[in-house]
Amino acid sequence: MKKTLLFCLLAAVMVCPQSVEARKKNKKYAKQEVTIEETAPRQQEPTAVVITNAAAQLYGEWQMESMKKKEVLTHERAYLYLDFDAHKVYGNTGCNTLNGRFQLKGNGLSFLDVITTDASCHNATSERSILKALAEVRSFRVTSLYGVERMQLLNAKGHEVMILRRHNLDLLNGAWIVKELNSENVSSRNVRLVVDAVMQTLHGNTGCNLINGIITIDPAKDFAIQFEDLHSSGNRCDGIELETALLIALEQTESCKRINDDEVGLLDGKGRMVLVLRRLALR
Repeated sequence: MKKTLLFCLLAAVMVCPQSVEARKKNKKYAKQEVTIEETAPRQQEPTAVVITNAAAQLYGEWQMESMKKKEVLTHERAYLYLDFDAHKVYGNTGCNTLNGRFQLKGNGLSFLDVITTDASCHNATSERSILKALAEVRSFRVTSLYGVERMQLLNAKGHEVMILRRHNLDLLNGAWIVKELNSENVSSRNVRLVVDAVMQTLHGNTGCNLINGIITIDPAKDFAIQFEDLHSSGNRCDGIELETALLIALEQTESCKRINDDEVGLLDGKGRMVLVLRRLALR
């Protein structure tokens, strides 16, 4: 039922692109990286993550960060997506899409029947070495540092063959109500957004117009996200100033952070929180 309601909400807010006044002026702010240290308590060493519910804790997308102590360098994003509903693995080698099966029992993990498409690419990290490393995997362990989870894949001798980093924008997936805009409580205005970090799209309803946009993710930076190519259906309504401020805040967004289980904050390049989103409970 939740998926059906989310699909309906997405369908309701999809419209043909049309520029808004907020996009007529060039951006005058500089892009700046916000580090995890600025948005999370200091932590000296990674801590072990106890896996009590693998399907809930490991489900989703994991980026390939390093392989046998060397950074994974590919033109396209190299990642694995663990689908516990079908016990399938999907992803990309940085060149070709891949899919196969995985088996998990306790901390034992192995990848089986992995196949890829056949495009030819020239990456610093070869596709053959990635596939060979996956074939060696026999177990795993997960650690957390600054709220970022990493999965260490180990071979039969317990030696590290690959490190995966949790695609940490999964926390933004879903339907949200805008609670705060530039520190002002606007929850009574019922402004809603739907974020799909997998398809990298944004849809919403400002109470005046429907909006759409795309999401850009920098895989090299933790919690980095940008909203671009924002469009509105262009109606003139009372309170259009709120919509304009929302679009500007979205364009200024450089990163996000979890506030609690129901709320996330969007931060600009200086680490200032420009939006607070509260998750919508879909029934």
